[in-house]
Amino acid sequence: MTVASEPLRTPRRAFWGDTRFFLGILLVVASVAGVWLVVAAARQTVPVYAAAHTIVPGEPIAAGDVKVVDVALGAVADTYVGAGDLGDAAVATRTIEAGELVPATSVGDAADARTTSVVVRSAVDVPASVEAGTVVEVWAAPLLEHGAYDEPRILVADATVVSVTRDDSMIGGGAAALELVIPRDDVSATLAAMADESALSIVPTLGAGS
Repeated sequence: MTVASEPLRTPRRAFWGDTRFFLGILLVVASVAGVWLVVAAARQTVPVYAAAHTIVPGEPIAAGDVKVVDVALGAVADTYVGAGDLGDAAVATRTIEAGELVPATSVGDAADARTTSVVVRSAVDVPASVEAGTVVEVWAAPLLEHGAYDEPRILVADATVVSVTRDDSMIGGGAAALELVIPRDDVSATLAAMADESALSIVPTLGAGS
């Protein structure tokens, strides 16, 4: 006698298998969304100021000294001066190179400035590398008698050049007049050195102009 066989039943897929499938889809969607958000954030730009020319410490920053540029800064946007955030009495607290974005920490109030500008005349010409923004030392050799000077010594250890006017017409290399930003504490000694006809020399600090 032939016994009829029962039809084979397809095993029912376990519920946890379907859950894992949908979880995989969610992970893919989340990953794509995360990448999209990162790309979108990278494309978002904010208007901030960049230096139109080299700005030295103590120099007032006016509208003509900066330009507005749109850049993608992300989370660090607040560390730079945004367009419209520059006060009327703003001055640079450090050298800001031409084209550099203006950091918020490099701008202060004129009333709090601890530097000032003086014009000194170097007894000898200064290196060609010395230009606006160069950090230099001012050396002074006190006058002993006509044509004789004492040992040179550092008068100002940290000065920043605003401008240089070279006189190449003089025999022996010429001389130069420089407008310098110096600490207010050094003003008295600098003026005294100029008054007693000390020989002043300008020396770039290590690495300046390189």
